[in-house]
Amino acid sequence: MSEPPRPVTAVKCPTRLAEAIDAEGRVADDAVRRLVGSVGDAARAAAAHGVEELIAFATSAVREAANRDEIVARVTAATGIRLGFLSGEDEARLTFLAARAWYGWWAGRLLLADIGGGSLEIAHGEGREPELALSLPLGAGRLTREMLPGDPPSPKHVRRLGRRVYDELEELAAKVRPGLTGDQPVRPVATSKTFTQLARLTGAPKRKAGPYAHRVLEVERLREMIPVLAAKKAAARARLRGVSRPRAPQILAGAIVAEGWMTTMDIDRVDICPWAIREGLMIRRLQAMSDPAFADDETARLTQAVPGSLSPARPSLRPVPALGA
Repeated sequence: MSEPPRPVTAVKCPTRLAEAIDAEGRVADDAVRRLVGSVGDAARAAAAHGVEELIAFATSAVREAANRDEIVARVTAATGIRLGFLSGEDEARLTFLAARAWYGWWAGRLLLADIGGGSLEIAHGEGREPELALSLPLGAGRLTREMLPGDPPSPKHVRRLGRRVYDELEELAAKVRPGLTGDQPVRPVATSKTFTQLARLTGAPKRKAGPYAHRVLEVERLREMIPVLAAKKAAARARLRGVSRPRAPQILAGAIVAEGWMTTMDIDRVDICPWAIREGLMIRRLQAMSDPAFADDETARLTQAVPGSLSPARPSLRPVPALGA
């Protein structure tokens, strides 16, 4: 790949799926409707720009949902788009590929973290592919739903979440640290909206500074902000620097996970990488188009043509039946 992939347009629609899962593991109907609308918007934008091929995939919130098949069927019926899935390990692997492409070989060994709504992905290695790729159920949306009731949550619940995060990450660190020893320095990097917003909250450049602005998250600054986030309601968090309204309810859980990962891995500061799973998938697909040696089953399963019936001028999706109807 001689040049980096450059976005033509972006369509962003918050779905908040990880926050909308009930005690039986089902994604709520209103959240599924948001997902259907978001997929339709993205598909129409692709058609409007002459895109011939889509890579459509869902992450852990849908992948692990008890009503996953119903969700996929509703999306396909309304939009013509067939959602595919990646395992958590594949998400970690492809996100690592994106970070390697962004930083290059000179960065040496990378230690990567990505906090999503449902899971935390960890990877490290010194090559194009990671030597270790893991996924843990420590997503910011999941933990908010399961362990931080109330707005704001009580100090007891905040402490309980901190203990759970540290217990799981201490066990992870015991597996990861041995692979980081040696003469080659380790470069910690983080991706995802959660890390990006936490970095901005603690003083990193604004989004309008562009993707090439150097952004870091320092663990000491992060520790100072956790009590501030914990004391505020979600609406008040959304008024803090860098915190978006859709992410405000779960930013506290994300901060606790980020601080726990950095502390258990003895990381003082982490670079924020603007590329993540989306760019990793694009890079893998572009590699496979030019060299069959890079083809893999995971990316091939997700690739599909843009449905011809999706007209850019189409005003709305056709009605979608409610779940269980």
